[in-house]
Amino acid sequence: MKALVLAGGSGTRLRPLTHTSAKQLVPVANKPILFYVLEGIAEAGVTDVGIVVGDTAEEIRAAVGDGSRFGISVTYIPQHQPLGLAHAVRTARAWLGEDDFVMYLGDNFLLGGISAQLEEFRVRRPAAQIMLTRVPNPSAFGVATLDDTGRVRVLEEKPEFPKSDLALVGVYFFTPVVHAAVDAIQPSARGELEITDAIQWLLDQNLPVTSSTVDGYWKDTGNATDMLEVNRSVLESLAPRCAGAVDDESELVGRVVIEEGAVIVRSRIVGPAVVGRGTRVEGSYIGPFTSVGEDCTIADSEIEYSIVLAGTAIDGVRRIEASMIGRQVQVTPAPRSPQAHRLILGDHSKVQIRS
Repeated sequence: MKALVLAGGSGTRLRPLTHTSAKQLVPVANKPILFYVLEGIAEAGVTDVGIVVGDTAEEIRAAVGDGSRFGISVTYIPQHQPLGLAHAVRTARAWLGEDDFVMYLGDNFLLGGISAQLEEFRVRRPAAQIMLTRVPNPSAFGVATLDDTGRVRVLEEKPEFPKSDLALVGVYFFTPVVHAAVDAIQPSARGELEITDAIQWLLDQNLPVTSSTVDGYWKDTGNATDMLEVNRSVLESLAPRCAGAVDDESELVGRVVIEEGAVIVRSRIVGPAVVGRGTRVEGSYIGPFTSVGEDCTIADSEIEYSIVLAGTAIDGVRRIEASMIGRQVQVTPAPRSPQAHRLILGDHSKVQIRS
């Protein structure tokens, strides 16, 4: 059994953060999403892992290395253009050989791992096994329609008028017969080889495709709103821990993690929250569901329900909430006079200013 992890997308929905960073490495609770994926694969007992990489290959390699830190062995598979999930399978064909494999999207977060689903696949060994979950906006996903007995009948990719609310979770199990399906399909109207079309081809050939419904927490972390929601979910499971320095004038309330080398001075932190290594918080309030990365400075400021990446400084700002702030950012008060806004923004930024 092998695992194929897709980490080659460009992350357009997370720009401008992903102009300079791989979307799979954007952290929640100060750990990249991709690391949760690799830990889940290792926990399920799969150790031979291929990671499909694109333009951000060097950053992915630097973060993951040979995989030994996760208890796996990693092979990197270059994909020159992200032309669909089925195209990624075609790209990895030589490495996959004739082995069964699980394909896991590197920007998906699935609470509880995949061990139970993997064992079910090993026992039943259908041509393909998919995971489904009910969503309020199925037209944004691949959608499955089941018959009265619960068997998979039809799959559609991002249909305008979905026939059900069952979305495909970004984890798929395949036997080698999927390669014939990938070779048989044509690019969709989007110009991509869709994995839903490949699975539909298997169904049309009367090959067994099974499904299970995910009752636990799952998110496709494709945009900032979903990243903040996943961050909230992970932080809720934290056990409080203080490995840094907290002075007597500071207060830690609830599930708060202070990493080694962090310094908290005259501040109040209400959990769940995490403050990264080497970060200094002074005269500030950090509210629930906030992750502050390593080597940051937060002074005379208030922030909650937010993600702050490494090396950022926030000084004299009230109040920040529901925000994602990238690496090495400086956030300071605007000059009071003249009354004008001075902006330096990356492509596809979104700014809300009170007139």
